[in-house]
Amino acid sequence: MSSFAAEKAINIVKEAEKRIKYKFEEIDDICEYNTFKVLSAMQNHRLSLRHFNESTGYAYDDEGREITEKIYAEVFGGEAALVRPQIVSGTHAISLMLYGVLRPGDILLSITGDPYDTIRSTIGINDNGENLGSLKDYNVDYDKVDLKDGGEIDFDEVKKKLSDKVKAVFIQRSSGYTDAKALSIRKIEEACKFVKGIKKDVIVLVDNCYGEFLEKKEPLEVGADLIAGSLIKNPGGGLVSVGGYIIGSSENIKKVASRLTAPGIALEVGANLGVIRSYLQGLFMASKVTSGAIKGAILAASVFESIGYRVFPGVDDERSDIIQAVVLGSREKVCAYCEGIQEAAPVDSYVTPEPWDMPGYDQVIMAAGNFIEGSSIELSADAPMKEPYIVYQQGGLTYEHSKIGTIKALDKILKLDEVR
Repeated sequence: MSSFAAEKAINIVKEAEKRIKYKFEEIDDICEYNTFKVLSAMQNHRLSLRHFNESTGYAYDDEGREITEKIYAEVFGGEAALVRPQIVSGTHAISLMLYGVLRPGDILLSITGDPYDTIRSTIGINDNGENLGSLKDYNVDYDKVDLKDGGEIDFDEVKKKLSDKVKAVFIQRSSGYTDAKALSIRKIEEACKFVKGIKKDVIVLVDNCYGEFLEKKEPLEVGADLIAGSLIKNPGGGLVSVGGYIIGSSENIKKVASRLTAPGIALEVGANLGVIRSYLQGLFMASKVTSGAIKGAILAASVFESIGYRVFPGVDDERSDIIQAVVLGSREKVCAYCEGIQEAAPVDSYVTPEPWDMPGYDQVIMAAGNFIEGSSIELSADAPMKEPYIVYQQGGLTYEHSKIGTIKALDKILKLDEVR
């Protein structure tokens, strides 16, 4: 590895790794628990080789599709699930969830501040003057409660805004491009109990992207009504090439499915196109892959904290997503960090990432030499090109790859500091 990076970078990472080994036992315990949960669901539904058969066209009575959705529902604690290759991204899954339960005149209340950039377009709060079928265009109103300093939910403000017209409360589990902490299951449970204690019939929606298998419970098990996410993140285990999921009550899933297909059709059609094997094998591997990604995130925190950079979460902070943020303070360092992650990639390692105006975002730089385009459970790093220049690292199909990526990113930063 010495030809890959300077000895100084390698030694810093090795020392940082020694300091965090005590954290790995708890992560391994969660991994073991979740692996057993997934295995049990597959056995309970008598998963068989015949379920991997490809379906086409309308795909009526598709056994593989049906068994997959039953397994996902059990694993995540829901009554029903929509798990389809026709869902093109996490943003699409979350949008389907919102459109499925909201109607004109309803209010959507986000209690974790404005959501991730791409969801703002769905809601209609982007400043581009184009609603283009957004919730706003359908006369669904939006309100929010910003998180308090330190990332806590402001329950006093939530209580003030929970009017009769609030149909759904939205919770974003991951921190997104902010310095807030990801919401733990404990905090999501607290939020669910609070809002339902005030308005029993409110629907709690959780953007679960990046948070699956971080803990022993999922949001549906602590009071959420619907969760949504991408299959090319945690639950796909790095094996799934396309798709998303929405899971929750049977009534709500039927509404969401009617939005994906059509009323009267709902869950009953949709060709699996041969993805069932990867959906279930990926789910089987997801706990192990996610645990490696978390270990890699903690390592990155330990490394960059040790050389004086602010990181969040910190090494000992509670974690509920796979993302590690490092405050680098300059455009030049953000680019250097991303170049290091890209050079450590198995695919397109020779490419130099450049900032660009990515659809749905402000100008960002993204490093991702992945087998599956956009797969954030694979090692990647990205950053909005604005102050205070924070880079967000996530993923890694193995802990070892995350470690190599961190070494390479550190090497780039150290060399940049030496030049200065």
